[in-house]
Amino acid sequence: MELHVWFAYVVTAIVFSLAPGSGTVNSISNGISYGTRRSLGAIVGLQIGLAFHIVLVGAGIGALVAQSAMAFTVIKWVGAGYLVWLGIQKWRDTNSLSTHNSDEHLSGWLLMRNAVFINLTNPKSIVFLVALFPQFIDPSKPQLVQFLILGATTVVIDAIVMLGYTTLASQMGRFIRSDRVMGKINKVFGSMFVGCGALLAMAKS
Repeated sequence: MELHVWFAYVVTAIVFSLAPGSGTVNSISNGISYGTRRSLGAIVGLQIGLAFHIVLVGAGIGALVAQSAMAFTVIKWVGAGYLVWLGIQKWRDTNSLSTHNSDEHLSGWLLMRNAVFINLTNPKSIVFLVALFPQFIDPSKPQLVQFLILGATTVVIDAIVMLGYTTLASQMGRFIRSDRVMGKINKVFGSMFVGCGALLAMAKS
């Protein structure tokens, strides 16, 4: 994988991880309820769930490439369109992050288990990865190494972002839960998703 392709993926993966979702809600809730140190297990759990999705998506796309180059091209275009659609939906989203104080006696192991389940039961992450990965995979080159690079990059970036959300939430919980602030955040990330989708579409034209 060429360096400029990987760098472009890093930027896109950062946007993906920063955009509010179920993992973000979990990280913020844990940060408010337990603080950063006790929430580390939950961050690990989120990455376990994400890694499982990455393996599923990588295996599926690899099989697709082996069977049909045309189908691979189609899914790349569908993926670019999905990024634009997701950006429009995020722009229109006015919901705030709903957080609550959990049981104070939950252990780190239970926090991790709950976080794994949260990501495993979030189909949106699979759909997003299916849309995202083909944009950066060269079907003419070995697939496994490319998937490993993208997968590891995704997990590392998401772990760093969730740690940041957890730390921020432990200090600024009330501010993050503000409807007004979340509305602005949604619009910012919505614009980023639309921009990513448009750039990917133009790059293939």
